[in-house]
Parts: sequence; structure tokens; C-alpha cells
Amino acid sequence: MKPLQVMALRAEALPDHPHFCHLRTLSPLVLYDLRYASARNFAGRSLYGDLDCAWLHREAAVGLQSAAAWLQAARPGWRILVLDALRPQRVQEAIWRDVVGTPAQDYFADPVRGSIHSYGMAVDATLIDPAGREADMGSGFDEMSPVSHPALHAQHLAQGLLTARQVAERGLLLQAMQHGGFNGIPNEWWHFDHGDRSRVRRELPRIT
Repeated sequence: MKPLQVMALRAEALPDHPHFCHLRTLSPLVLYDLRYASARNFAGRSLYGDLDCAWLHREAAVGLQSAAAWLQAARPGWRILVLDALRPQRVQEAIWRDVVGTPAQDYFADPVRGSIHSYGMAVDATLIDPAGREADMGSGFDEMSPVSHPALHAQHLAQGLLTARQVAERGLLLQAMQHGGFNGIPNEWWHFDHGDRSRVRRELPRIT
């Protein structure tokens, strides 16, 4: 497949772009509730305003559907809930202005380099049971504390800060996402990048 031309796209142009998919068009095994489009996030307010950010690059969209299909086979009736998908560069810059110099800075990509969310190639996600309830992951989405760090699971189990069931739920989510070509990160159980970050930044358009 020929690499896409490196370029920037306005978020408003995505409905007419063949390389991006809206989340509503994906498998019914994939649900979405974008927390940055509401007040249910670290900032306590909508960070997207009137922007429709329920988009993914088609590579990530295909991967997400594969992840959800694997999950359905592994644990019938369970689905993936997307908590964040596309995050345009203009939003990333606004968030960075708010968090730079605070402890929250460690949980956001410097917009100079660019977040993989801004390419539509990252998702924040959790698991949903057959009754529509979110799995107990031991910490909430965007809970910016060490207990959210997958890299510290062994330590938190030993200290009683997480249960074996909570770690297992995080592990199942990671397994599902890996089957879709996503990679997790050390400090957020909910965040997953699709493919190689360097390739994404080099070859794919960033959404502004």
C-alpha cells in the first residue's frame, strides 16, 4: 500500500475523506462515549465543544473491529467502549497549555511532537459487560495516579491497591487490543496506539 502523503487535515473535512471512519459506522461490538466531549473528564468540562471527534483513521478502525471480534470470541457478550478517539491538534494544544508544568503533564503528549490521537490512530478504551456496565479496572479513565499504571501492576497487587480481578480485566483489554494491532503504554491502562508511532507521525496526516 502506498504511504499516505504527509499533510494536515482540518477535523471538519473528515466526513468527505476516504481514509477516515466515523465510530457510528463500526461493528455493533464497538460502542463509544467520548468523555472529552462531555464534563466527565479530568478538566470537568467539554474539551471538544462543537467538534465531532468520533473518528478514526481507517487502519485503526479496522484494528478496533478486529479487537472487538476477538473479545467477543474470548468472552461472549462483552464489547469495547471507546472513551476517546480523534483528538485534533488544536485541542491537544489547548490541553497542553492547561497542564504544562503540572503533574498532569506526564499524561499528555507535547503537541510539538504530536499525539497519536491527533492522527486518528489512538483510542482510549475499556470493557463493557453484557448488561452495559463498565468493567472494574481499579481506577477510572483519566485517573492520573500511579494506580493507573500497567507497569506497576505487581507492586500494586502486593500493596493491595489492585485486586487480581482488576489486573485480569486490564489484561483482557490489552489482549483484545493487541489482537487488533494496538500497543498499550506503561502509565495508562486505557490508552492504545495503533501500529508504530514513528511511522504514523512520518506518513499519516495529522488532524488540526
